[in-house]
Amino acid sequence: MLLELAASKHILFFGGKGGVGKTTIAAATALALARQGKHILLVSTDPAHNLGHIWQRKIGAEKVALAANLDGIEIDPEKTTRKHLENVAAALRKLMPEHLWGEVDKHIALARDAPGMHEAAILERIAEIVERGLQDYDLVVFDTAPSGHTARLMALPEIMSVWTEGLLKRQRRSESFDEALSSLGSKKTPDTQARDERIQQILNRRRDLFTRLREVLSDTGKTSFVVVLAAERLPVLETIELEKRLKKTGVPVAALIVNKRSLPEQGAFLAERHTQEAQHLQTLRKVLPKTPLIQLPLLASDVVGEEHLIRFGELLMKADRLNEKGNSPDMR
Repeated sequence: MLLELAASKHILFFGGKGGVGKTTIAAATALALARQGKHILLVSTDPAHNLGHIWQRKIGAEKVALAANLDGIEIDPEKTTRKHLENVAAALRKLMPEHLWGEVDKHIALARDAPGMHEAAILERIAEIVERGLQDYDLVVFDTAPSGHTARLMALPEIMSVWTEGLLKRQRRSESFDEALSSLGSKKTPDTQARDERIQQILNRRRDLFTRLREVLSDTGKTSFVVVLAAERLPVLETIELEKRLKKTGVPVAALIVNKRSLPEQGAFLAERHTQEAQHLQTLRKVLPKTPLIQLPLLASDVVGEEHLIRFGELLMKADRLNEKGNSPDMR
């Protein structure tokens, strides 16, 4: 199911509560598909930089080769925001007379910590990666930040598109006002005309970028979202809430992966844990009875490095095949 899902899509998101193994599963899935000959881009939007920890190497904002057919990127929120603001400042300086550049710098300094600035910068970077990824790769796999951040991020393309369209409308009203003034003898200077055209170009570019991202995210033929969770009360409840929020933004959950499942045959303690976990999964299944679900066992060791990821990917695909045959434990 998971392989078929990935094979038929261009964008695959892994999300869920922090600490449940999203990065491990995203990395193992990407590597498994790359080993099958698909050209994969693996992207982390999680500021914890766990992707680099798993691969035991530095992964930055520019793509690096992780394995044959597999490239990786880690989006750093601070660096992404700084670069975003530098680009904004450069654009504003081109639009403003030189004596106002100091005011531009003050505005940018204040905007650096403004609510939503990091999210807007990251969203623009994701939009750029998606556009490029659709051209250069068979599949782009996203390892996302914890649930609340991800749900907000998925809603932002719609918000940013509407907000930018509002700016464009105000820009057009301003032009209409200028035309009215010109009929009274007040003419636009060439510099003012060029500035207004440049502002409109910038706003049109941003609106189109966010609109295209929104269309890709809501296109179930291109994009799927997989939620990773642990069979515990809080991750289950958070998964149910995340599914509701994603559904509202037009991004349905295509599959659930329950990670670190206790093994009932490994002693009384784990058997009791397994029983308790089954009760939490019943809660999940009452709300999401038809969403495909894969279960992965609790492992004795950490998954670190390419060899461990290969073995974990094999385990994931085996569990995937069991799910397809109706042998997943939650289906009993």
